[in-house]
Amino acid sequence: MIHLALPSFLRPLMAAMMATLLLGACASGPKGSLSLVPAELNTQTQKAGLFSQPINWNQKKPGCKGECPTMMVNSLVFPGHQRLTELVDHALALMTWVDNDHPAPYDTVPSLRDYFWKTAGPRDEIDLNAKTRYRNPHLTVVELQASEYRTGMAHGISGTQFLIWRNDLKKAVTLDNLLLPGARPAFDAALRKAHTEWLAKSPAAREDPANFRRLWPFVSSDNVALTDTGIVVKYQPYEIAPYSSGQPELLIPYSELKSILRPEYLPPA
Repeated sequence: MIHLALPSFLRPLMAAMMATLLLGACASGPKGSLSLVPAELNTQTQKAGLFSQPINWNQKKPGCKGECPTMMVNSLVFPGHQRLTELVDHALALMTWVDNDHPAPYDTVPSLRDYFWKTAGPRDEIDLNAKTRYRNPHLTVVELQASEYRTGMAHGISGTQFLIWRNDLKKAVTLDNLLLPGARPAFDAALRKAHTEWLAKSPAAREDPANFRRLWPFVSSDNVALTDTGIVVKYQPYEIAPYSSGQPELLIPYSELKSILRPEYLPPA
């Protein structure tokens, strides 16, 4: 049986995965004082940056008739950037495994597929997706999503993780690499402010604010993406809201991050 990464496990799992494959993420800035974020701000995305090609397939268990397990993959390869291509593949596979007491019996999407065919129930489904959320000449931000439905479940379960890739260094960076030394409390305060603003706009939270805050208190997150307009923080289902709210996204504008982010991750003044 595949165990999809639930919210309480996703962040440590992905942190361990990145440390294993990647990388020794580097916090050093670019040569000179150039910013990695262009001054021309658009609406969450740019098409400049690493070229990517899609991988799309939808398969049923070989030899199965009637109701059969299904696996769907809509991912990316980055020609000329094998390490990033391998990281995306590796990360998507590991996002389906959360048994911290045992290593995953697979580490790539093809080996996950082989394991799934051996263990899945007749109506089980896995859906893996990777897309570029933001690109510029210096950075590539990939959004990874793994979803699963198991026979008999009321609804599927899913998890999302961002991957921030430094094109020049050919390495991934984490939130700790983006922040100035000692700036995590200030980042959490800015994120809490964004959360408060999100609550004010959320229909579910406005129905009974006090009860909503009691059931779904604020928590911080390392699941961040750099964009044109600021840092986006994405939460998993059930982390800060009920399942019906999906995967909430909070935006912290760059204007509120000037003393929090390292200068190379801010747009030029």
